[in-house]
Amino acid sequence: MAGGIVANAGASAGMHDLLHSGAWWKNSRRIKLNAWILLLLITSSTNGYDGSMMNGLQTLTQWKSAFNNPTGSMLGLLNCIQTVGALCATPLAPYATDGLGRRTPILAGAALMILGTIIQSTSHSVGQFVGARFLIGFGLTFAANAAPLLTSELAYPSQRAPLTSLYNTLWYSGAIVAAWTTYGSFRIPSSWSWRLPSVLQGLPSIIQICLMWFAPESPRWLISKGRDADALRVLAYYHADGNDQDPLVQFEYNEIKEAIALDRAASEQVSWGDLFKTPGNRRRMRIIIALAFFSQWSGNGLVSYYLNKVFDSIGITDVSTQNLINGILQIYNLIVAITASLLCDRVGRRTLFLTSNVGMLLFFTCQTITSAQYATTGSHAAANGVIAFIFLFYGAYDLAYTPLIVSYTVEILPYQLRAKGFTVFNFAISLSLIFNQYANPIALTALAWKYYIVYCVFLVFELIFMFFFIVETKNHSLEETAALFDGEEKEAELRARAAADTGFAVPKGQRTPSMEDEKVNEEMVEHHKM
Repeated sequence: MAGGIVANAGASAGMHDLLHSGAWWKNSRRIKLNAWILLLLITSSTNGYDGSMMNGLQTLTQWKSAFNNPTGSMLGLLNCIQTVGALCATPLAPYATDGLGRRTPILAGAALMILGTIIQSTSHSVGQFVGARFLIGFGLTFAANAAPLLTSELAYPSQRAPLTSLYNTLWYSGAIVAAWTTYGSFRIPSSWSWRLPSVLQGLPSIIQICLMWFAPESPRWLISKGRDADALRVLAYYHADGNDQDPLVQFEYNEIKEAIALDRAASEQVSWGDLFKTPGNRRRMRIIIALAFFSQWSGNGLVSYYLNKVFDSIGITDVSTQNLINGILQIYNLIVAITASLLCDRVGRRTLFLTSNVGMLLFFTCQTITSAQYATTGSHAAANGVIAFIFLFYGAYDLAYTPLIVSYTVEILPYQLRAKGFTVFNFAISLSLIFNQYANPIALTALAWKYYIVYCVFLVFELIFMFFFIVETKNHSLEETAALFDGEEKEAELRARAAADTGFAVPKGQRTPSMEDEKVNEEMVEHHKM
């Protein structure tokens, strides 16, 4: 049975007044719900695995000799072709997510990634390897467009923000497996030193394609398709032990219906242009596009894909040492990012973002200074300083830009625009990644540590932008958070409509169109508590 209601539905019944007491791990259905969400979260692991795997493969003599010792633009192509594949799938992904549901694109994406992994693992030429990585990126886009949306739309309200924040955080779980796999496999004297890590890249997709058939569909998507009874059944089963008259379930159900109805009333046919049509939408997209570029252009791209070149520049050329440091770094990143994910509702998104930006600027500047000292003096202490500041920089980055960029993007978008808006976010990330993966090795070769100064300047711009434009969203439901950007009146109207439809009393002055033709039945609250 679900725990008791934390607070009775009062004059201004809101979702947080209706949450059930008791730990989630003591409720069998919430355990099952979180297990389904974990299945969605591992989509991010595939992406993290790829970045760390490519980092590791570049240190392997067997991989370099198999593909003609790629450098410069060819090395950039081998890294960025996965992102090119993602870009090609980007225009198609939101139509699959909105039209076919959230589960189907995840299944299709997993199937494509498994096929790409097979081709990649059996590659005997650069062309075959490039084609395989293109296919992996193409499939990943479909899965990555739908998985975080389904996570946020299924999660129990009090766990929505931490769980959705864990989505991007689990990028590091894949990175850890890849880093330690390549650390162990580099001793294999054959081509299996790089084929083995490639084979393991398909493991998350295999797990998903076996289990996703049985996962629940998004209640938001079901309501948008007129399948209200199915949506209510999902909410009741996972959020209230099957009680479809539970006050929380009724409030969620009616708030979703009202939010979708309000969005449809504003725009019957949702187009790409709607993302920029209203002042509220323009505010959303300004932040979303900025977050996409900031997440890749903060200097982290140098370590994510070209850590070996950074190490070479400070005299650490031993393959075993490079892979060992990379493996430790990924574990450290995961710990910091998980901690930040669990704090996002307590500390707040704005505080985490601003703290992250200040820390990144400080530590990347220090990394630049110590890199310059090593280049001019060859000091061993300066080289150690570079490594220390890489860890400190990533600690700052992981406070916000690992856990929050996906969850924040998803929560500020209204349902009707969520898939398309999230696609724009992923498209912007892909554009920034292509630049990083193609331009960074060329710039590092030509400029060495001086290239870091470019990122120092950009980090100053990031901090100024985030200070003026980032909006706090903690302690709101998914629908209420999206409504924040359209003004307080829209948020209040949405909450009032949901309360009225559920039968809760609404504060004086908050009259809504849905209340004009019916009296609010306050006795329903007592009935629900029985």
